[in-house]
Amino acid sequence: MSDRAAAIEALFELPFNDLIYRAQTVHRTHFDPNAVQLSTLLSIKTGGCSEDCGYCSQSARFETGLESEPLMALDDVLDAARAAKARGATRFCMGAAWRGPKDRDLARVTEMIRAVKGLGLETCATLGLLRDGQAEELADAGLDYYNHNLDTSPGHYEKVIHTHSYEDRLATLARARRAGLKVCCGGIMGMGESRADRAAFLAELAALDPPPESVPVNLLVHIPGTPLSDQPALDPIEFVRTVAVARIVLPASMVRLSAGRGAMPDHLQALCFLAGANSIFYGDRLLTTPNPESDADAALFAKLGLKPMPAEVDQESSAARSARGCAGACSGTG
Repeated sequence: MSDRAAAIEALFELPFNDLIYRAQTVHRTHFDPNAVQLSTLLSIKTGGCSEDCGYCSQSARFETGLESEPLMALDDVLDAARAAKARGATRFCMGAAWRGPKDRDLARVTEMIRAVKGLGLETCATLGLLRDGQAEELADAGLDYYNHNLDTSPGHYEKVIHTHSYEDRLATLARARRAGLKVCCGGIMGMGESRADRAAFLAELAALDPPPESVPVNLLVHIPGTPLSDQPALDPIEFVRTVAVARIVLPASMVRLSAGRGAMPDHLQALCFLAGANSIFYGDRLLTTPNPESDADAALFAKLGLKPMPAEVDQESSAARSARGCAGACSGTG
């Protein structure tokens, strides 16, 4: 285990109250503690993916009952983006179930990016593995963020995915960075990984240079037909600990509650916000799984005194946030 991973694992071992206090202190140093960034996620191409990610309903290798659909029409994507903006979202993420985009598909996606950007929304895309030159095309179209998750630790990865490697994922992240794109990169908790795996996963994120501007923290959704459908549920307090440790080791990143939030009661979400989560996917659906309805989120925000993060804050650069002093946030475990 690396020194960084060992230090991160020590954070997990702190008494819960001490860990939350430390995470909230870091959070308040870098962000408004009562502001939450709102993103909307749209599946622009659903199902039929060639890969074997063990959690995913969209793999063609698993019998999940999900029908494969073609790439959406531009007008339909724009309708969804306008609706997301009207509900208060500041970022619009488009996801496609591919190993990686073909050039003919990328041309249509870049058209979508330009059109959504024209609505005044931040743009994000998750399209799988990128080849040389593709990240530059996305950047030229005005893409702000590229999402590509590491999912878990290097040691646990081969128990979940076999059709592409951890190094393949790191290479795509590197291509996105070289093209000048911001990076959205996180993982899925509850896939049978150990606490040491969660620490090693967060160490991988913290070691990226620079670290991801957005970090989705997903809780496994148990989808019938996938290899992980019968995986025991992760203890909720362990999930909150993971959010808190992510906030400490990635102090200037948006930490987003993502998949699995639909099954979280209000008090669990409240603990996650207290632990430093400051971003959510907003809308009643993610790629293929349910998400809390917008009205439910509005009611929760009202109870907790939370407010949507203004677009101008959401669009602040990672460099500017880092300049406020994120050095040494994981230098020890005190």
